[in-house]
Amino acid sequence: MRADAQRNRDRIVEVARELFRARGFDAVSMDEVAKGAGVGPGTLYRHFPTKESLYDAIIEAWSEKVNGAVDRALALEAPARVRLLAWLSDYTAMLTEHKGAAARITAALGDPGSPFAAKCQTYLGANQRLIEGMDSALRPGANAMQISRLVGGVAAVADNSELPADSVTAMLAVIADGLLASVNA
Repeated sequence: MRADAQRNRDRIVEVARELFRARGFDAVSMDEVAKGAGVGPGTLYRHFPTKESLYDAIIEAWSEKVNGAVDRALALEAPARVRLLAWLSDYTAMLTEHKGAAARITAALGDPGSPFAAKCQTYLGANQRLIEGMDSALRPGANAMQISRLVGGVAAVADNSELPADSVTAMLAVIADGLLASVNA
């Protein structure tokens, strides 16, 4: 890619990230992104033919971030509940980074045709790694889809309300206690 084309692409991604974070995916138009980035619509659509492809570019490094959060939680020298809560808190924070993402991603779980299928698979994979890493501490039958939907629901409520952080933490604690084989873990 030519240097000027790369600069345009980078600027488009930067502007879109700011707009999506501030106002949410659905509230931002591609024309707005193009204007904010100082490029024409043709330039925008050459790099990103759909809004979903632009969103994917925004979170390219996101998969590494998700897997890093699981690694950190599993590596903690702490009781299972503390490790689990560390992951659930990080997971919720990542889902709510971009306004509206929590509901969109959670609703897309299990839909391979969704434009957010790759993001869903990343979260499902991370939750599967958590289950495998904490296997004996979790209740039998706990699965990645359940964790994704439960945490996604809490994240969607947090994203669309003025809940204080301690209320979100309390809801995550209920989920953690439900996932643990023993609350004393």
